[in-house]
Amino acid sequence: MSDDIHAALTAIFAKVFRRQDLVLTRELTAAEVPGWDSFRYVSLIMATEERFGIKFSDEDIDGLKNVGDLMDAVARKREA
Repeated sequence: MSDDIHAALTAIFAKVFRRQDLVLTRELTAAEVPGWDSFRYVSLIMATEERFGIKFSDEDIDGLKNVGDLMDAVARKREA
């Protein structure tokens, strides 16, 4: 996992969930984060796209099962 991607996503999660105590791991899922609903999910995706200057396809979003998948998707989009 890229340190800059991890740091940026940590900041995004903290802002979206208004919590500074979230510890992002590759295995972290929505079920483990109180308040992670569809609205927050859309907010996370939009903030991530804006921060990294990328755009996720529907297929990208459908494939996201945990934070590690999100990190990998960001890395792939940045390389493209």
